[in-house]
Amino acid sequence: MKKNAISLLFLSLPLSTFVAAQNVMTPELLWKLGRVNGETVTPDGKSVIYGITYYNVDSNKGEENLYSIAIAGGEPKQITTTKGAENNVQFSPAGKMGYCYKGNWFEANADGSAAVQLTNDNDGIDNVKYSPDGKWVLFTKNVKIDEMKEDLYPNLPKAHAKIYNDLMYRHWDFWEDGTYGHVFYAPYTTGKIDMTKAIDIMKAEPYYCPQQPEGGAEDVVWSPDSKTIVYVTKKKTGKEYAISTNTDLYMYDLASGTTTDFTQDNPGYDTYPVFSGDGSRLAWLSMARDGYEADKNRLMLYDFKTKTKYDLTSFWDESVSSIKWGKDNSTLYFIAPSKGTDELFELTFPGELSAKSNKTIRSLTSGDHDVTAMLGLSGNYMLVTRTDMNHAAEIYKVNVDYHHYGNPKKFDKDPPEGEYTQLTFTNKAAYDNIHTGKIERRWVNTVDNKQELVWVIYPPDFDATKKYPTLLYCQGGPQSMVSQFYSFRWNFQLMAANGYVIVAPCRRGMPGFGTAWNEAISRDWGGLVMQDYLCAIDSISKLPFVDVNRRGAVGASYGGYSIYFLAGIHNGRFKTFIAHDGVFDLESMYGTTEEVWFNNWEHGGAYWNNPTPVDYQKFNPKNYVDKWTTPILVIHGQQDFRVPVEQGMEAYQAARLKGIKARFLYFDDEGHWVLRPQDGMVWQHEFYRWLKETL
Repeated sequence: MKKNAISLLFLSLPLSTFVAAQNVMTPELLWKLGRVNGETVTPDGKSVIYGITYYNVDSNKGEENLYSIAIAGGEPKQITTTKGAENNVQFSPAGKMGYCYKGNWFEANADGSAAVQLTNDNDGIDNVKYSPDGKWVLFTKNVKIDEMKEDLYPNLPKAHAKIYNDLMYRHWDFWEDGTYGHVFYAPYTTGKIDMTKAIDIMKAEPYYCPQQPEGGAEDVVWSPDSKTIVYVTKKKTGKEYAISTNTDLYMYDLASGTTTDFTQDNPGYDTYPVFSGDGSRLAWLSMARDGYEADKNRLMLYDFKTKTKYDLTSFWDESVSSIKWGKDNSTLYFIAPSKGTDELFELTFPGELSAKSNKTIRSLTSGDHDVTAMLGLSGNYMLVTRTDMNHAAEIYKVNVDYHHYGNPKKFDKDPPEGEYTQLTFTNKAAYDNIHTGKIERRWVNTVDNKQELVWVIYPPDFDATKKYPTLLYCQGGPQSMVSQFYSFRWNFQLMAANGYVIVAPCRRGMPGFGTAWNEAISRDWGGLVMQDYLCAIDSISKLPFVDVNRRGAVGASYGGYSIYFLAGIHNGRFKTFIAHDGVFDLESMYGTTEEVWFNNWEHGGAYWNNPTPVDYQKFNPKNYVDKWTTPILVIHGQQDFRVPVEQGMEAYQAARLKGIKARFLYFDDEGHWVLRPQDGMVWQHEFYRWLKETL
């Protein structure tokens, strides 16, 4: 039997059977793990609804079903069994559980019984939300607006042509097809949605809601009085759309049918609108500068009684993601990065708010883990999903009803850890039968005398008397954090299980260490950031268990750029490289990528400007290929439109023409990520096959 056939045979076995023979993580076991997606807390506050996706490598597909577990604790109950994915769970005012399934809306009892299909839309709907008064539902749906090839040449249906007159003609991993996601609302009575009376509140507008490519249900919300729909969109087209991040919050009044731009005074991103329970206040996230997608995300608030807007986090030196209101109308919970992890925070302010009011922020959690999502409040608990480098997401409850933090404006020390209680144990059978490695924080001095946090991940059964091959991990983004995330591709646990020490620096350009550290990477991609990488690997290499003759560097996206750049400046430190979807030539990247705002901000404009921005010469990896000597594995996907495939092809071809050992792993149906199970398995096995050959 061939090796691949053996792998697929293993993957068809039950998880309990498979893990019994395992003692470390493997690619096969990684793809066996259930992937937990938190949904919502039930209206009675007694249970939480969540989804679990299991992947089948043979069919190359995933299967998601919904589960329920009591917040007081107990055994989970599977509440859907139909083939396909159920998600977007919402409870109606009457207590029915609604969810999306195959592009249509279903309702069932909270235990999943008596499911009924309420819509039959051939094109599919998504992001359904009930109005608080129970009279309406809103949803999003794609609408054809632009004229395309098939409209111009209906008599030539077999012509494989695309015709465009402006930017942005493709985005991340899809070509524009003339359709736009729009917000609709329709009459609702218990058990019935009247789609014949659905109203498109963005009729004939060539704009998107949710925002592309990653917007979701958070982009549209009802006001508590059910009179207004607030939605997020960027009302720009073509070139202006491609160079701008200026999304706004728009308020649609159901009675008059009129729309108002609520945040027209802000030139950057405005996202994530959330009303207070009484409707007197609206909170949202906002970035101040147009074109800067990694700007500080401020927590904004508008008070409808006083008609005043406030920046609630002006005194706080970090970005915010996700918002939920507390039990009153003067408490907000949010997730934010903090020194290498994502934590849960609470912001409180007076009932009568003014510009001089004392606003306080306290961290509710700390420790070596990430809070990845808030699902809702139940009594004194916030329900969250949590990960760490050794464990995929599970659901926890966090006690938020106590005060343990002194001065909320001082963050020079980690606050004491909040009280967590784990509710779900989806992958316990797997983790009980494998050995995990230790994860350690170390602080390293940079060349400009700053402190850099470096995560060190050790192999299972680590022996300090031995020498280990060591991998420098280069994070993408570029402004995304090396935190306690659990990746199903760049999985530190799996890397360590293959016998490698992993060095993962929180180099400048990452959130969680103040806005100055986060912004330091822009227009300096190959500058101090590269020195941060080298300081990290040089410092950790002084430890006796690091084999300095067997060091490699790996990374994707900006991490892939880092690999290409390090290949020309590393001075023999590394014996091998792996670059996934990396930027090789900044000039050709500018001419082929779709989100032009990104390069305009990060590199200071177009390469043809006079004078030419420094990045295009000093920090362009292709300009250092003459110094390349190290073996390199290049990975790229055809459908990656953010970092087009030619970037990887150029790097691979340069290496081979120079006579350097190289390999090109190409996926014709993957984008910036590798999402299909069998592609993922090939990715993992090629990753470790290359390291075995070269390290």
